[in-house]
Amino acid sequence: MSISLKPLAEQTIVITGASSGIGLATARRAARAGARVVMVARNEMALREAAEAIGRAGGKAAWIALDVADEDAPQRIAALADQRFGGFDTWVNDAAVALYAPLAETGLEEHRRVFEVGYFALVRASLFAVERLRDRGGALINLGSVLSERAISLQGSYSAMKHAVLGFTEALRTELEGDGVPISVTLIKPTGIDTPYPEHARNKLDKPARIPPVVYDPELVAKAICFAAAHRKRELTVGGGGFMISGLGNAMPRMTDLMVETVFGKPAQTIDTPPEPGTEDNLLEPRKDGRERSNQDIYVRRTSLSLEAQMRPAATAALVGGAAAALWLLLRPTRLGDGTLMGRAHQADGTDSTASWQAGIADEGTIPEREPVAAS
Repeated sequence: MSISLKPLAEQTIVITGASSGIGLATARRAARAGARVVMVARNEMALREAAEAIGRAGGKAAWIALDVADEDAPQRIAALADQRFGGFDTWVNDAAVALYAPLAETGLEEHRRVFEVGYFALVRASLFAVERLRDRGGALINLGSVLSERAISLQGSYSAMKHAVLGFTEALRTELEGDGVPISVTLIKPTGIDTPYPEHARNKLDKPARIPPVVYDPELVAKAICFAAAHRKRELTVGGGGFMISGLGNAMPRMTDLMVETVFGKPAQTIDTPPEPGTEDNLLEPRKDGRERSNQDIYVRRTSLSLEAQMRPAATAALVGGAAAALWLLLRPTRLGDGTLMGRAHQADGTDSTASWQAGIADEGTIPEREPVAAS
């Protein structure tokens, strides 16, 4: 099956959850790259302001305020894309709601709402987008999470929903590939991201909520999404911490349980900084919106080498292989004609030093340990 994706500058991209956080960062980044963006969320004012700002900067953006959980949401979104830009090439499902609460204090209706927005709306939109793109091809990008792989306490309903997103996305991808449908299906799995998520989430804890560290810039997720829109990728994990959590969860589940209980418990998920007024609890209704990042003074990583490696695996492999080969050539011992082994080491002052040692006892052929040599 051949999948050919357009360059970003030639695309129209639908983005749900586009009034804040990852969705807003993605819309802005895609528009800067020349893409036409269709922004979707519940907050009309935030969408209008963001779309107008994109327009003033020379980009092209349309917006529609709706709840993605509505049955006819995909059709209404597509109608706007058709009217303004003649259709769409990539559909990004980013919208979600959440709450911080022990599972014993999470009501069934709260569970249902988390799934209605984050899972069932995603399923409905994904299947709709696939039918629209089936003949001409394109990209479907679903936002999962590192919590798709490993649940965390106090965010149980959100973790369960993201597990479901992973399962659905994997099943849909294999079905489309099996049928030879030219649609790229990508799952993006962010680690903790510095967005207004903790402020927007319903909070049943006794302190303001936060994302447990390590926390990354939402621009990195936007970068991953825009890359996946133009390059076929199975999945992209944003943030090296996500690989650690996923890897430990699969290899050492009991140890990961203990880590979640001790390291990522309530102290790591609460903070003294209160939400900005008007932003809290958007589970059922939209709240004040329009920011990419949280209002919390926390350390945020601006780069992710692991993401770069995933986006360009061939270049990364060549770079690592070249560095390893250069290091081996630099440090490898060589045998002189008299049987002496010569090894090169780089001194702290930047000069080369040659260390030599005898080849050992002739009748045993062993090599004694080297004297330590300073290395940078």
